[in-house]
Amino acid sequence: MAEAAAVPASDDVGRGLVGAFLTASLMPLNSTMVAVAVPAIARSVGHGPAAVTQALVATYLIAAIALQSPGGKLGDRLGHWRVLALGQAIVATGAILGFLATSLPMLAGARVLMATGGALAVPATLALLRVSLPLERRGRAFGTFGAVMALAAALGPIVGGVLVDAFGWEAVFVANVPVLAAAAILVASVDRGVDVRRTGRFDVLGSVLLTTTLVLLVLAAQERASVSVALVLGGLVALAAFVAHERRVEDPVVAFDLFASAAFTAGTLLICLQNLVMYALLFEVPLVLEERFDLGARQTGQLLIFLMVAMVLTSLGAGRLTERAGPRALAVTGSLICLAALVVLRLVPLSAAGEVRLPLALLGIGLGLCGPAAQTASLSAVASARSGMAAGVSSTMRYLGGVAGIAFLGRALDLHGSRAAVLAEHHHMVEIFLGVLVLGLLCAVRMPGVARRVPQAQA
Repeated sequence: MAEAAAVPASDDVGRGLVGAFLTASLMPLNSTMVAVAVPAIARSVGHGPAAVTQALVATYLIAAIALQSPGGKLGDRLGHWRVLALGQAIVATGAILGFLATSLPMLAGARVLMATGGALAVPATLALLRVSLPLERRGRAFGTFGAVMALAAALGPIVGGVLVDAFGWEAVFVANVPVLAAAAILVASVDRGVDVRRTGRFDVLGSVLLTTTLVLLVLAAQERASVSVALVLGGLVALAAFVAHERRVEDPVVAFDLFASAAFTAGTLLICLQNLVMYALLFEVPLVLEERFDLGARQTGQLLIFLMVAMVLTSLGAGRLTERAGPRALAVTGSLICLAALVVLRLVPLSAAGEVRLPLALLGIGLGLCGPAAQTASLSAVASARSGMAAGVSSTMRYLGGVAGIAFLGRALDLHGSRAAVLAEHHHMVEIFLGVLVLGLLCAVRMPGVARRVPQAQA
């Protein structure tokens, strides 16, 4: 069914979307920026680095994953501009609490608040791009969104290092406040009631069951085998209860008929699978290079920047290409380039650390092409009234892909042994990731062609 013509965004909406981008970018920025502050925080609160990492990094990640879908659904009910503003307020509250915190529990609470606010803001931003922009402009918008989010994640450790060195660890919290203030001013001019949908009662029980399921499964990925099995079983029980409940409730937090759309399912799965590979390689490559060449963090970072820069720059141009050639062409091309990147990474003898530059850059180009195409196809395939729900599911799958990649790497990668054994293990990992990307290519093939053929639901 063809989508009704969209009205071009007004200047107020354009400024509001800039504010939404600024707010959403804080989520990946905060997820990586705090890493460099862990040693200083550990000394300040009297806990070991491992405990601080678990309290500040793991809890942030778990909350971010678990709350994306409820956050998106809340936007469908209350309006995405209102939920965006609520997310800004919650992130600001967490940032101020973190700045004032004197103990690890207070810091952990601050991080959970910041993740909660981000879990409201990110789906709201994606949904606003869907409902505020005409179809012919969404590719560019989603390309810019992907570039901003990737750039924020890449800049996090750099910005965090500068702030901690200059002002202390508290600065990584309070630095959010001026950004949020600027974003709030930009968003304030938009009528927050324009996208409100009057629906039934909010699905609180479904949100609780989904959050419980995701928390248990994410924790299972991080724990030792005996505990992991119990957590997986608990997660599966919660998942079964969630599915049974969602099939009965009038206005579910996740409507399973979303996945009846090939475009939505293919785009969402492609994002998940490619994030699995990307995050796994972001950890695997430095570990392998350290074992083979004794590289330090700075030298490894200089190599990984090839992936991030290529991905950011390609994402910026891929949006326009998506509008002209259609999501399928861009997604298939990008998937093939990602496969070529890993074939090169598998074939290089890794006799020098610099040999990873080309495959990492190729991978970044492939990911940059796929991201806007997958996001455009998946969100344009749903009715505007369900944009928040769809954006929440998409964001959840994105984060789950990254967690799955890191968890798999932690359980499967064995770098003990000679340098030849390390290289063989590296090749084995790359071969597995090639298989994952083949699945991604199959998803890309199932995506729609040129924009006028994207199946649309009426708003």
